[in-house]
Amino acid sequence: MQTPPSGIRGRGAGFNPDQRFAELHVDYDPGESPEKVATKFLRDHSSSIISKNNSPDLPFEASLNPYRGCEHGCAYCYARPTHEYLGFSAGVDFESRIMVKEDAPALLRTELLKPSYKPVTLSLSGVTDPYQPIEKKLRITRGCLEVLAEARHPVVLITKNHLITRDVDLLAELARHHATAVYISVTTLDPDLAHKLEPRASAPKMRLEAIRILNEAGVPVGVSTAPIIPGLNDSEIPALIDAARAAGAQFAGYTVVRLPFAVKDIFRAWLDQHFPGMRDKILNRIEETQGKTLSHGEFGKRLKGIGIWSEQIASLFRVSIQRAGMLHRRPQVNADAFRRPLDPGGQLELF
Repeated sequence: MQTPPSGIRGRGAGFNPDQRFAELHVDYDPGESPEKVATKFLRDHSSSIISKNNSPDLPFEASLNPYRGCEHGCAYCYARPTHEYLGFSAGVDFESRIMVKEDAPALLRTELLKPSYKPVTLSLSGVTDPYQPIEKKLRITRGCLEVLAEARHPVVLITKNHLITRDVDLLAELARHHATAVYISVTTLDPDLAHKLEPRASAPKMRLEAIRILNEAGVPVGVSTAPIIPGLNDSEIPALIDAARAAGAQFAGYTVVRLPFAVKDIFRAWLDQHFPGMRDKILNRIEETQGKTLSHGEFGKRLKGIGIWSEQIASLFRVSIQRAGMLHRRPQVNADAFRRPLDPGGQLELF
């Protein structure tokens, strides 16, 4: 394992921990080191774009992920270990070696055109953020939304980037057919903490602004106060809910942080760098909610945790949304208006 450096500007992870699959390994270019590594974007040649899941913890059956890896660099991100399947590390690699699915909109259109395809609500994205910074240039998420809007296909989005407001036209069109809902993730109102915790995501005030813009456009929008990290941001729950409600959020959700596999080492190093005096208290509370592994293995317990801190978080969240007059569940989206998108290789319909 590489020794964590004192700090890397603009990165959530300070090093590359060893990965689980030792036979797979991607080296840096000559002269490149974790503290100086530049972000690189690599083509992902996946032949399909919709992933199915059967987890009882997740409120969706299928997801669509235009990117693998995430520039936002959130220190706590549970998705970091997914990069290990590609030969990368869950550390700096996860936020600096981004796999890009350039063909995602075309693959999505092809899938929706299949006579056997039956629409189910998609999560965009189920793993990494669909509006990470490179999306401003590549517009892959927008391309996918264009297909979904054309097909009036139900989709739920979650992001911590103000860039989603660029696509308010498509989201408003989907909303007209009860085919979309959006969660904006707001973990803290403290801009300094947000910059340390989620270094390349939008500032908290910009995320609240995104809620306002989406709400005014008629898009069902809520706030995800996730993850809640006991001992670090749990006390902010009432203020987070109040700020989101004032911006126009209609519903809210939360999860309790979990640190699977290498994420526990990355987050521990992050605490050593930014909050050394609070490290043991925070890690001990996470252990009390998620067990010795810091990531509970049982369905139904992983996302909310167990024990006294989990119960206190749930109670504080429940009281906060009740006081704000917000719903705990997003409004239902449906496929009632679904239609096949245009087949660019087929004949035009005759009227």
